[in-house]
Amino acid sequence: MPNALAFEIRDSVIAGKGAFALRPIAKGERLIEYVGERISHAEADQRYDDESMDEHHTFLFTVSSRTVIDATVDGNESRYINHSCDPNCEAEISNGRVWISAIADIAEGEELHYDYAYERSGDETEEDEARYRCLCGTAKCRGSIMEPVATFRARQRKRQATRAPRQRQRA
Repeated sequence: MPNALAFEIRDSVIAGKGAFALRPIAKGERLIEYVGERISHAEADQRYDDESMDEHHTFLFTVSSRTVIDATVDGNESRYINHSCDPNCEAEISNGRVWISAIADIAEGEELHYDYAYERSGDETEEDEARYRCLCGTAKCRGSIMEPVATFRARQRKRQATRAPRQRQRA
């Protein structure tokens, strides 16, 4: 039976295994759904303790404030799409499902990647920064698979701005 996927999994210079295009892929093409067991954040934290791991390596994808997909359990090839600070794909969450789509034309043989942009909490340590270091090697590499610091700061400013009017109304 021929492979229905537009990509195959093989060794990657970015990290372990990666997904590589088997044919040209057009910008906008939906490639695969990120699937696995749906669990709570508490369960994910219990399963994977970053501090006890020598290297951060999980197949978790946050879908909502209540749900995380653990692709280690019942996952598919989508879990091998690596991070890049200059991605050619994106992950889109729609109706509780996660889809990986091309955001650029991708040549046959090219590695697929999207920006993981792990959400920052604001209390990251040097150890956290080292644990989540980026190995994409692109000219746009920010050195981390976490969201850019500027994105985190903008998100915090937005939260503060939406809280301020409510606080004034209560007074």
